Amino acid sequence: MAVLNKIRQRSLFLILIIALALFSFVLADLFRNSDALLGTAQDVVATVNGKTIDRTDFMSKVENMQRQLGPNATSTQAMNRVYDQEVRRAVMNTQFDDLGLTVEHDQMKDLVKQNFASYPEFQNEVGLFDENKLTEFVANLKAIYPERSVLGNFQLNYDDWVNSEKSIAIGAQERTYYNMVKAGVNATLNEAEVDYLLENSTRDLRYVQIPYTTINDSLVEVTKSDINAYINNNKEKFEVEASRDIVYVEFKEEPSLDDENNLKSDLNDFITGKAVFENGKNDTIRAFRTVKAADLETYINYTAASDLNYNNTFVKKSALPAAVADTLYNLNVNDVYGPYKDGGMMKLTKMVAKKQVPDSAKVRHILIPHLGASSAAPDVTKTVEQAKVTADSVLAIVKANRSKFPELVTALSSDQGSVEKGGVYDFHPSTQMVKPFSDFEFENKVGDIGVVKTQFGFHIIEILDQKGSSNVVKVATIARKIEPSTETIDDVFTEASKFELAIQDNDFQKIAEERKYTVKPVNGIKILDEQIPGLASQRPMVRWAFENGTKVGDFKRFTIPGGGYVVAQVTKVGKKGLMDPETASASVLSDIRKEKKAKMIRAKVSGTTVDEVSKNQSRPATNASAVNMKNPTLTGAGLEPKVVGVAFGLKDGETSGLIDGEKGVYMVSVSNIQEATKLDNYQSIANRLSVTRSSAAQTKVYNALKETADIEDNRAMFY
Repeated sequence: MAVLNKIRQRSLFLILIIALALFSFVLADLFRNSDALLGTAQDVVATVNGKTIDRTDFMSKVENMQRQLGPNATSTQAMNRVYDQEVRRAVMNTQFDDLGLTVEHDQMKDLVKQNFASYPEFQNEVGLFDENKLTEFVANLKAIYPERSVLGNFQLNYDDWVNSEKSIAIGAQERTYYNMVKAGVNATLNEAEVDYLLENSTRDLRYVQIPYTTINDSLVEVTKSDINAYINNNKEKFEVEASRDIVYVEFKEEPSLDDENNLKSDLNDFITGKAVFENGKNDTIRAFRTVKAADLETYINYTAASDLNYNNTFVKKSALPAAVADTLYNLNVNDVYGPYKDGGMMKLTKMVAKKQVPDSAKVRHILIPHLGASSAAPDVTKTVEQAKVTADSVLAIVKANRSKFPELVTALSSDQGSVEKGGVYDFHPSTQMVKPFSDFEFENKVGDIGVVKTQFGFHIIEILDQKGSSNVVKVATIARKIEPSTETIDDVFTEASKFELAIQDNDFQKIAEERKYTVKPVNGIKILDEQIPGLASQRPMVRWAFENGTKVGDFKRFTIPGGGYVVAQVTKVGKKGLMDPETASASVLSDIRKEKKAKMIRAKVSGTTVDEVSKNQSRPATNASAVNMKNPTLTGAGLEPKVVGVAFGLKDGETSGLIDGEKGVYMVSVSNIQEATKLDNYQSIANRLSVTRSSAAQTKVYNALKETADIEDNRAMFY
């Protein structure tokens, strides 16, 4: 009781303690979530020039995009496509707002008509656009929202329609905007004259080159401070995004040797036959070699549960699995070969039949279509039964009098590709026609005639001629995919788990080497990357690598497509900003060495003329004729814009000083100046330049607008 009294006496104190504890908990959560602390919107995918892209609307558009792109596209690909569209819309809207560029109501009506006039849903009885039908369609979309309605080859709801109208309006605004831009980039006559002079004014030069390669790289010391200085002097070239380097070890769920042997054992049962107990009764599976041809399809597809269905066709030797083609081709009828491994499958193959077939055939035919047949014209009304009766009647006529074949082709055949040729298809291989058609023309003799049904209808076919002959075989194959067993999958999981435990207090690389695992590095991963080389789609791994709490040395296990695991470790965290010297060194060493070599070459050169330097440095003096500024190339040296630029600033007979070029240090003298003859009119050149500029303007203008826009990208928070 004394304790209870003390608690009551200090109740206010206890309430304050609890309140402070709760307050500290809230503060801690705020500090963990800096966006909430700083008031950053939690539902904003991006901000462009102060305008936000809302998460809910964005995700809805991503879902629609995913449907449009199909099942092979990933959610990240759909997200990136929508993001690019939304950023473009926001960037351009800023320009439209600044210019007061709008699409008025009447203009919008015309634009909608232009975009949808070809849709049958909006056409009247004579095929003309009917605005009332469009209005009715949109009103219905609104009434049934959020249900979808069919338009053309796709489905859409009212939101989709509204977005479509917005896209049409933005498209019109963009065309107007870019047309105004293009009108401002036309070349003037003065610009055309300059372009003409750059191309047609020439210089004959004499030069000497001391290549940078005359100094060995080992003689040029490049320090870390040299690299830092180079980076700071060329900041725009070394701005980088945040990045991560990782290493990983892969544990694939691949079939073991035991799995393959077990599969071979299962297939061996079909060689000898076996007794089985299923559904409460004993049964016997016949030996593969004893199965009759008529029963092979059922035996392979159902009894043997083959992963490849029975293919009841004759094939040439080249169509058999390459590794065992000779063996299979030389089997006797009813002989069985296998089990053998082929393309991720274990197979058992039986020789069913052998024969000779023509290499090519020439036929003529009459096609009688029916309702529902492929490529049947809209006016076809015959049922399957009626078409068959017609075909049989035509067969009887042409059998009695084959001279009537051409006129019946013209009167009855729906195959417009052969009607003008009397129904004839000239010599062709067996792979050209659909299977029932091909089977008839290659399995029968010249002069045979009959009715064959295909997906296109009923064909009355006459074999006119055959050429050549080849041996073909028909084989039956039981195939089973070689897949990892449950035991193998469990072993892979155990192996990955043991490795994960082992590296908790040890070096990743060392443990991997001890266990003979291959460590694969991946450098320069960006925050929105999805693909990891060697692993395909691994967005979860990328997100983990960029999480606030993930640091160098951290590791984690991930599942991989196709089965198995990856244990990955972060080895480097690259921050946004200037590239670090270690990373930059690979690309800057050559340029820094070039600068230092130029100074070293200058220090040892003596002489003030090309010939003196040539003699002093034991380098040949070279002549270059008709050099121009538009293509600043020196004969024997290649592209050297700085050297050619200096040369064009010299007078006839004048010699330059030393010039640091792309491939070495140069001295150049001008031996002849040829100024271009001025034209009376430069309009044609101006027109050509204008066309070139206009075609590039749209892409360049948008890229420039996007580069200068204030864009805050939060996609990585949601995807």
